[in-house]
Amino acid sequence: MRAFYFDNIPGDQRLLHDSGNPVSNEILKSTGVLHWHIPTNQQDQIEVVAKERSYKNRDTITITKQGLGDLYEAKLKSFYEEHMHEDEEIRYILEGSGFFDVRAHPSDSWIRCQVDAGDLLVLPAGIYHRFTLDESNMIKALRLFKDEPKWTPINRGGVTDVNPYRVDYLKSLAVNG
Repeated sequence: MRAFYFDNIPGDQRLLHDSGNPVSNEILKSTGVLHWHIPTNQQDQIEVVAKERSYKNRDTITITKQGLGDLYEAKLKSFYEEHMHEDEEIRYILEGSGFFDVRAHPSDSWIRCQVDAGDLLVLPAGIYHRFTLDESNMIKALRLFKDEPKWTPINRGGVTDVNPYRVDYLKSLAVNG
């Protein structure tokens, strides 16, 4: 996985948008984002991480234009809306590639995380983020969950700023910062 600051130049969200300013692992970790690279031929290592982090459930999601058909553009747009979750978002990339953008705090800058096959990414509950495919227009990912599988985005707004999971996330940054 490679992380860098998003360039904020208008245009196709699927383009690289690399500002030329890399983001170090230390900065990424300071936002609560964790990542590993586990080659897809060593998926048994996913079980080790899942056990350590109490991930009990999983499913697989494939996002392609062919697979989503007429819903493709609407789905891609919804994934790219800035939002948070009340659970960690855990993705292990099996095939393809894409981008997870996360908000740095307190600057509110976008950090773009470029993920490819073998990347395992954990976004903490309460972090503002968004997702998009890259120009390959295809990703297949294993989604891991601590409890029952759910993916409920809460779009950023006044309500999210006082959401207990967001508040706890910001407190964790202050404690770890």
